[in-house]
Amino acid sequence: MTAHDTASSPRIADLVAATARRHPEANALVVTADRVPITYRDLVRLADDLAGQLTHGGPSAGDRVGLRAQSSAEFVVGLLAASRAQLVVVPLDPALPVADQRARMTAAGGRVVLVDGDAPGESGAPPHWPTSVTMSGGAITVRVDTAATPSPASAGPDGLRPDDDALIMFTGGTTGAPKMVPWTHHNVATSVGNVVASYGLGPDDATVAVMPLFHGHGLIAALLSTLASGGTVLIPARGRFSAHTFDDDLRAARATWFTAVPTIHQILLNRNETDGRPQQARLRFIRSCSAALNPGAAEALQTTFGAPVVSAYGMTEASHQIASTSAGDTMAVGLVGQPTGVHVQIVGNDGRPCPPDAVGEIWVRGPTVVRGYLANPNATEKTFTGGWLHTGDLGAVSEAGELMLRGRIKELINRGGEKISPERVEGVLASHPNVLEAAVFGVPDQLYGETVGAAAVPDRLAPPTTDDLIGFCRERLAAFEVPASIALTDELPHTAKGSVDRRAVAERFGKGD
Repeated sequence: MTAHDTASSPRIADLVAATARRHPEANALVVTADRVPITYRDLVRLADDLAGQLTHGGPSAGDRVGLRAQSSAEFVVGLLAASRAQLVVVPLDPALPVADQRARMTAAGGRVVLVDGDAPGESGAPPHWPTSVTMSGGAITVRVDTAATPSPASAGPDGLRPDDDALIMFTGGTTGAPKMVPWTHHNVATSVGNVVASYGLGPDDATVAVMPLFHGHGLIAALLSTLASGGTVLIPARGRFSAHTFDDDLRAARATWFTAVPTIHQILLNRNETDGRPQQARLRFIRSCSAALNPGAAEALQTTFGAPVVSAYGMTEASHQIASTSAGDTMAVGLVGQPTGVHVQIVGNDGRPCPPDAVGEIWVRGPTVVRGYLANPNATEKTFTGGWLHTGDLGAVSEAGELMLRGRIKELINRGGEKISPERVEGVLASHPNVLEAAVFGVPDQLYGETVGAAAVPDRLAPPTTDDLIGFCRERLAAFEVPASIALTDELPHTAKGSVDRRAVAERFGKGD
């Protein structure tokens, strides 16, 4: 990126302020259990007010501040205020142990953490500033308690660009230690623009914030893309998705779309079967991202909600979205459609580009791809080459330019030399009519090195046996792909963003011989 590009890129607060100038009285947010609307005019006013309070409290331009809040008005106003004050935001999962929060803030050189409740009482916690958005008598105000002394100012982690960087995101850490990913203003603005263009979002659109806002999926796709395009975001009561209130949330927001991980889509389908309530929202489309959605679930979603389903592919290192299908595209296992604003190439083991339909590693280049990791030159060297992001995902691109995912390189199961994609086996298991969710992993084996293990959540009303599922797989998979064992369980462990945590599944259910 050139200096000119960086200087001309709007900050997050600028994206929302531009919408407020066009549609000041339109509803930007709908919040709390009472579903109180906040207009764009009020949202910008609150952000400007809080920005002044933050600056008065000590942090200055380029300093890092943590943002540890559930999806809430406090999160959104805190994000915009920090952006207005030219601070670098470090979103934190509220469920993280205090020790992990402290480690992340220390790594980022953070001075203080904005929280949406009381400061934690644990010793050693980083300085916290409780922030509250209050609604009383028709007036909406924001206040931050700056009593705690901020940590000393520092230059921050190696590689930080305080003038360019908008956020420091942490990778999920399910396949290793979390890494710090710097999102520049240009990365964020371009990614938001790509999502808006992909789905034609505009002022007539509204969504329910199903995904947590401290992850890229919820932050870029649900929140910022909606606010930048003039739409409305309803944040569920208590800041968390609830299947029991979801229908009411859709209607209250007059939602035209929503985005979620496949696990949540399956929860909604199960709820519909149990409750038998008709859907009344008029959705333009439903988006699925962050994990593979099997075609059976996509078809059921389309039938249940009466709206087309699109499947997207993204990564933190690419500022979220990389590719997406379009409404009307045929659903297939692993299909994620055309690249959105980036270049994608498939690279073989020899480092050369692969021909159409050949499987190799997915490499991505473009304005949403970050420059590398902070304070981790070894990981940067392994993952980024000449502007290309080595995703670690296997895939293929068709003659028509459509991207098909084939699994994670590190998660491939090597059974006596046969390379097996866990996603492929999971797709077959999940297609069984009485399986709600499945996870597949490698199990140590003395003869083959690894065999295929699986865990599945059965439908409680008509649970299949292990033998039923193995027989089902034998009819649809090569012999070497069929799981040697399948554990039946009431639930599978998930990451904070809602994806199945395959590493945790393997630790719980995988047993070598």
